[in-house]
Amino acid sequence: MHKLNTLIAGSTGYIGIQLVKLLIKHKNIKIKYLCGNSSIGKNVSYYDKYLKSKKLPKIIRFNKKLLKEIDIIFTALPNGEAQQISKNLLKKNTLIDLSADFRLKKASDYLKWYKQKHKAANNIKKSIYALPEIVSDKVKKFNIIGCPGCYPTSILLALIPLIKKKAIKLNNIIIDSKSGYSGAGRSVHEKYKNKNLYESLSAYGVGFHRHNSEINQELNNNSNSKINFSFTPHLSPMFKGILSTIYIDLKLNFSIKKIHNILKKFYKNDKFVKIKSINSLLSTNEVINTNNCYISVCKTAHKNKIIVLSTIDNLIKGGAGQAIQNMNIKFDFNIDEGLK
Repeated sequence: MHKLNTLIAGSTGYIGIQLVKLLIKHKNIKIKYLCGNSSIGKNVSYYDKYLKSKKLPKIIRFNKKLLKEIDIIFTALPNGEAQQISKNLLKKNTLIDLSADFRLKKASDYLKWYKQKHKAANNIKKSIYALPEIVSDKVKKFNIIGCPGCYPTSILLALIPLIKKKAIKLNNIIIDSKSGYSGAGRSVHEKYKNKNLYESLSAYGVGFHRHNSEINQELNNNSNSKINFSFTPHLSPMFKGILSTIYIDLKLNFSIKKIHNILKKFYKNDKFVKIKSINSLLSTNEVINTNNCYISVCKTAHKNKIIVLSTIDNLIKGGAGQAIQNMNIKFDFNIDEGLK
């Protein structure tokens, strides 16, 4: 069987390592190059002992000449670097980016939220914001695939079907999300060294977290009315996992049972989104090490208010797994290849 040559740029971060772990099991993929900056010459197993017995190339510096030998480039790099790589793509290359570089559809929004000018603004229109359950086969038409952020993945999968069906009020959606510290990258230990990271819960980015821009863009893309929401992320004393708790006001004539049925019908043919029974209390433990998103609809003391719970593994469904899911769609592989 012919395998596609693949390069992973940013192969030693938490997301990069997770990508390597999944791709070595993918029957259609050959990992040709692993690239990094501070890790050049090292084996990737230096960062994860699980990979010690695997036959993998040593880490090298990225060079655009490598693109001649490559079919797929995964970029798990600091924001801005995938933009530069995108300017050197050949016709045969597909770029799947896990940073924020191709999530926002306006260069001005990128400048506003990421405080840097977009280096490849002409490529934005050639890219797709690829939440696979929402955009489906449209992914096939693009050679630049922007993967959603981890928080937005958990939030958008829960909200978009309800917005499309005009089932909920849009003027006061409250989103409270808690993530394992791996979501902040390897530098989290230094950045939060005074926060007692392993034994405390910390709110951060209140009102101005960068993922606000992404959530706002996609919610409004799926609505004819302006949407107002509040999003507060928290770092939890666990390595990975996200649990989003979303407070929603229902429109008239929509019951919790109708909301549950809307979600079940919307995702009935999707492999990775699972709608649990009404009032199921979700735990991140249910989805860790999977590409699944579990969603639950819960009653409150008020008839017209509900709480929707959504949980994912931030490094898999919110990162490497979703990137592979998009690749599988793009190249007509089995949707769960490498993700079983």
